[in-house]
Amino acid sequence: MSYADEVRIAHVIADAVEPTTMGRFRADDLVVNTKPDLTPVSDADIATEEIIRAQLKRARPRDAVEGEEQGLVGSGPRRWIIDPIDGTKNYVRGLPVWATLIALVENDEPVVGLVAAPALGRRWWAGKGTGAWTGRNLQGAKRIHVSKVSDIEDASMSYANVRDWDAHGKRAAMLQLMDDVWRSRAYGDFWSHMLVAEGCVDIAPEPELATYDMAALVPIVTEAGGRFTGLDGKSGCWSGNAVSSNGLLHDEVLRRLGTGSTQETTQQPEEQATRPSLGSSWPSA
Repeated sequence: MSYADEVRIAHVIADAVEPTTMGRFRADDLVVNTKPDLTPVSDADIATEEIIRAQLKRARPRDAVEGEEQGLVGSGPRRWIIDPIDGTKNYVRGLPVWATLIALVENDEPVVGLVAAPALGRRWWAGKGTGAWTGRNLQGAKRIHVSKVSDIEDASMSYANVRDWDAHGKRAAMLQLMDDVWRSRAYGDFWSHMLVAEGCVDIAPEPELATYDMAALVPIVTEAGGRFTGLDGKSGCWSGNAVSSNGLLHDEVLRRLGTGSTQETTQQPEEQATRPSLGSSWPSA
């Protein structure tokens, strides 16, 4: 099945919300409140999610929609999972590393993902079976793929807050991994995983994530030839945490930071073993 139409819908939605997200970015009157989980939410988060839901209601009225701010509405095998502004803490402090995340999950598999980061002037997207891409929009898009780095000591890693690894009892292991890799930097949030997909970074582990933080990232990383699992080694966005990598380093990272063992930690999925061709073009609808 081709997901080109769904990818185009995601781009249309990203176009629709960009005036709101950019218009409120660094606004002097931006309203920021604290949610029950003590994370911030801005008026831009709420307005953006409302726009996305309205767009999806018109374009795909039969699909369920799950968002960070308003939860799940609807049911069925197809569900759009959205994060109106991933990186709200950056957004409210005026840092440009934030993005709108739009994913389509079908039968519990993320099959479409789009990450729109207008303050960075970039988007990343993928549909199952169509490769991973980046650009400002569909026109002039460039196909992306993960790196070929196969040794930890040669790897570049992007990481989340080190203290968050305490909950998994893995702080010492994380610090050791930071010492062992060639380079470690905290690029943050969605960007870490998009850099993995582009081959600029080789590993990106995060100990605490929600489903809406990850769903859009999974197809992009995997269609770029990489792997995206939880710390338990299970593929997808359902584990409450994540490791994305170029695939070659994945088992080693899970050995050091993982919370469980599955067959996936010792065997790379066959469909991800073949790196996508750089010469392919975006398929027409």
